[in-house]
Amino acid sequence: MSRALRSRPVLVEEAHRATTFEIFFDLVLVFALTRLIGFMAESLGPLTLYQGLLLLLWFWYAWSCYAWLANQVRADNGPVLAGMLAAMAAIFVAALVIPEAWQRHDGALSPPLTLAIAYIVVRGLHLGLMTYASSDNPQYRRQTLRFAVSTTIAWVPLLVGAVLGGTGQTVLWTVAFLVDYGGGRIATAASFGEVRSGAHFAERHGLVLIIVLGESLLSAGEGAGLAVIAWPVLLAAVFGFVATVCLWWLYFVGVAPAAAQVLTAASPRSRRRQQLASDAYTLAHLPLVAGVVYFALGIHLILASLADQPRDPAGEPMGWPAMVVLYGGAALYLVGRLLFLRLTIGGSPGQLVAIGVVLLLLPVARILPALVALGLLAAFLTAVVLYQRLTRVV
Repeated sequence: MSRALRSRPVLVEEAHRATTFEIFFDLVLVFALTRLIGFMAESLGPLTLYQGLLLLLWFWYAWSCYAWLANQVRADNGPVLAGMLAAMAAIFVAALVIPEAWQRHDGALSPPLTLAIAYIVVRGLHLGLMTYASSDNPQYRRQTLRFAVSTTIAWVPLLVGAVLGGTGQTVLWTVAFLVDYGGGRIATAASFGEVRSGAHFAERHGLVLIIVLGESLLSAGEGAGLAVIAWPVLLAAVFGFVATVCLWWLYFVGVAPAAAQVLTAASPRSRRRQQLASDAYTLAHLPLVAGVVYFALGIHLILASLADQPRDPAGEPMGWPAMVVLYGGAALYLVGRLLFLRLTIGGSPGQLVAIGVVLLLLPVARILPALVALGLLAAFLTAVVLYQRLTRVV
């Protein structure tokens, strides 16, 4: 053990690619995101949706920190491997208590406090691994110290909020995220971390997005329960699948490879590469992932509604909350795609039109039967894909 702790970190090279261990790490993160879908589906409302978004921001920021770390030193070697395994365990524990994240228990360790402590463990381990990775890099060590200040300060409102509960918990956890994330952005602006492998960084973000898309189908399908033999439920599931395929196509066919080439073409130590990684990937991929999560929540709600209404084939109109997460999730995904394009290879004005049309269809979908509303969105996304394929305009 002492020999392993004395070992030096293995630096990532330009040709490095994502390892199976990193994919395993991503799967644990996505498990937490699927738990968020179940949490929001149980009590759909503005406050619950915001709380779900807040937790999503937490998990995404934590994952991003480890993605940057694994681009500095190999994640499947020595102390980094051990530390990331421990972080995975903490993320898994946090994911398990998500459904009760705002509930009070009489025990000494309530679900909110468990979640807060698990998140502190995840962030604390990251700081420790950054310190280890910076053993021969004074600039990276200084950046680690900057990160440590805001990260540790954020733990105070995180723990106090977990103890208070209720509205105070929501407010203080929001403050904790803003302090943690804002401090991280300031530290990054002061001294950009080196992106040692552009191909690896782009691949990690593409992999986590494809896993989120796949897991979203599973979460959405849970809404059907045991009623999958009913044709409206089956048809709605097909509509949801078609729409998800469209989201996959809009990112992975043409866009992702071209953007990765832009990132890898930039000089490894240039500010251009660091800004691309920080803005186009760490930032712009957040609305992509969040859009998929809310989109999957909308499909989940529609399938559950159709399964509970066997006598009404098309289902009743779903109301504003369900339509907002369904159409809003698709619009948020398109916003993330537009930002990603603008920051990397540029995008056409047609992207803004597509986002606007989705939002204009929202009030229409609100009064349509559930099955028709989902079919309308699937049809529009299919039209967007066909248009861009025929015109070859991204």
